[in-house]
Amino acid sequence: VGHCHPDIVKAAHEQNQLLNTNSRYLHDNLVDYAERLSKTLPEKLCIFYFLNSGSEANDLALRLARQYTKHEDVIVLDHAYHGHLTSLIDISPYKFRNLEGQKEWVHVAPVPDTYRGLYREDHEDSVTAYADEVKNIIEHAHKRGRKIAAFFAESLPSVGGQIIPPAGYFQKVAEHVHKAGGVFIADEIQVGFGRVGKHFWAFQLQGEDFIPDIVTMGKPIGNGHPLACVATTKEIAEAFAATGVEYFNTFGGNPVSCAIGLAVLDVIEKEHLQAHATEVGNFLMKILKEQQIKHPIIGDVRGCGLFIGVDLIKDQAE
Repeated sequence: VGHCHPDIVKAAHEQNQLLNTNSRYLHDNLVDYAERLSKTLPEKLCIFYFLNSGSEANDLALRLARQYTKHEDVIVLDHAYHGHLTSLIDISPYKFRNLEGQKEWVHVAPVPDTYRGLYREDHEDSVTAYADEVKNIIEHAHKRGRKIAAFFAESLPSVGGQIIPPAGYFQKVAEHVHKAGGVFIADEIQVGFGRVGKHFWAFQLQGEDFIPDIVTMGKPIGNGHPLACVATTKEIAEAFAATGVEYFNTFGGNPVSCAIGLAVLDVIEKEHLQAHATEVGNFLMKILKEQQIKHPIIGDVRGCGLFIGVDLIKDQAE
């Protein structure tokens, strides 16, 4: 939406002058914002939890998954980063490999990278091959008496190298994960809110037939203001509520945050920012591909909308 966007500043200022309180007190902004956000998502993702950061959102997603499935284990993609809380460092290979290492309840699947990964563009069916890696992890975990609570992945792995998973990969993975009694969590914290241009959410790049069980949001949701969200299904939310331990977040979903969230959605719509991301992204990709022809150091140019990666290499063959 852009630095200090006047509409965002105005929305925050006006709401600050009226009321800001914790979310035990009811306020229309919370409901209005949840309704607006729900229109961007598939119908079954209709329950919203509001928080202050992407890390909080991912931590809650983990709790929801475990409560719903009554399982503990999590499958993540290699090189992933999901946040700075202890629970998330544990499911972030990007971090835990330099710290205390991998916990026994964490399983790491190869990132579905068709440029540098295990199965590349010349592979006859990289989608199935990468999904089968997840299937093998599940089978191996079951032999050890472990049970899968969730497959947890960014819709487009960002820290892992701006990877665009091949279409159909999430569908096949979800099939294996659901069969094992787990849920699929899509982390949209870096890639949601129209950044990919073609769609409002990056998981939609996989096709209309794919719907995650839980979606987490952060970063662009508040245009720099601390705001985050977890969207999930009624079934998962009800299992979570059944514990009798209510979810509460002092500042999550406060009136000022929700006013800002609404203003962000207004600006995205009013200024056609999704179309803008597509147009600018296509232009940038075209220019980068022209450079790729000239410079052997550029091995790969990939991207969608304003999510773009350039792979710099030493040797084309290797």
